[in-house]
Amino acid sequence: MLIAAIDRFFKHEAAGGILLMLSAVLAMLVANSALAPSYNFILDTMGAITMNGKGIEKPMILWINDGLMAVFFFLIGLELKREILEGKLKNPRDVILPGAAAVGGMALPALIFVALNWNSPETLTGWAIPAATDIAFALGILALVGARAPAPLKVFLLTLAILDDIGAILIIALFYTANLKVHFLGMALIPLVAMFILNQMKIHRIAPFILLGIVLWVLVLKSGVHATLAGVVAAFFIPLYDRWGKSPLHSLEHGLTPYVYFFIVPVFAFANAGVVLGDISIEALAQPLPLGIILGLVIGKQIGVFGMTWLIVKTGAAQLPHGVNWRHIYGVACLAGIGFTMSLFIGGLSFADPDLMNQTRLGVLGGSLISGILGYALLAWPSAKEATQPAE
Repeated sequence: MLIAAIDRFFKHEAAGGILLMLSAVLAMLVANSALAPSYNFILDTMGAITMNGKGIEKPMILWINDGLMAVFFFLIGLELKREILEGKLKNPRDVILPGAAAVGGMALPALIFVALNWNSPETLTGWAIPAATDIAFALGILALVGARAPAPLKVFLLTLAILDDIGAILIIALFYTANLKVHFLGMALIPLVAMFILNQMKIHRIAPFILLGIVLWVLVLKSGVHATLAGVVAAFFIPLYDRWGKSPLHSLEHGLTPYVYFFIVPVFAFANAGVVLGDISIEALAQPLPLGIILGLVIGKQIGVFGMTWLIVKTGAAQLPHGVNWRHIYGVACLAGIGFTMSLFIGGLSFADPDLMNQTRLGVLGGSLISGILGYALLAWPSAKEATQPAE
């Protein structure tokens, strides 16, 4: 019975989001308990891979953020390639509405953050933190709503979140690259060319791509470009179909998904969500950094996503999906304010100061919690009219 219950849980659409939430709660409990010194000691412990005294040496927190999260981004790359070639992003007309919503949902939160942090140069670099949406969390809450959320609404949110991820990847590549070492970037072309040749040959074995991807990751890490981007780039070289009609991409995506959403992302959440609550007060929340993140995620996402969707529909450029009404769209706009994984990740790229990072965690967790509750409330309880008839 217990094994069957566990199996049902992991097969549920909301399982990834629930596990992510539990990891974040556990991180906060540990960070505010007697275990806090051990928690920080483990995250600060240095780990190294060297040969003849040369190699890579990083604290455990960076092995998680630069290493494990490269696998997360690799999976995102696989999903993006599949969606572009044969999925929701294949037809440009289907991308107009969620695409516009994604742009509004990234731009307005960033503008709100910049407005509140304009006179604070040390925190202004975190402008992209509230621009992100967490796919696992948002889709997990939508799954908890059940049949009250029409199926096309899930497609709309998923497409919006995928496009949001593309935007986040571009932001990281363009604005969070420091001390660029061009010779390492040049050397990274070697594994890229090798993967391109393997792709053109429609090689069905995945191992050569993985080995070349690891080489690419090391060279990109050494170049100063954030190493997780190597995961996205490598994913686009995995063949969709081989010469026998089988799909290495589908197989790899299917095999990686449970490890990423049930291990890598929860480990990342546990390592990065340990906000220290001892000094929490109204004054602390009113600081430009956490306030900018909270208002960006809660207000910016709502107005940006809903406003751009309304504008595109009213101008006739696109129509609402079948069975979806404006309350559904507003609920999704709220769910888009769940930044969590990507917001914490960008926060880690923005700040090295522990105090600023603690403020970042506070803002991300607060904004994501408010957004999740609002989104669920709007979608779970239908209006009086909807309670008596199907949505038009």
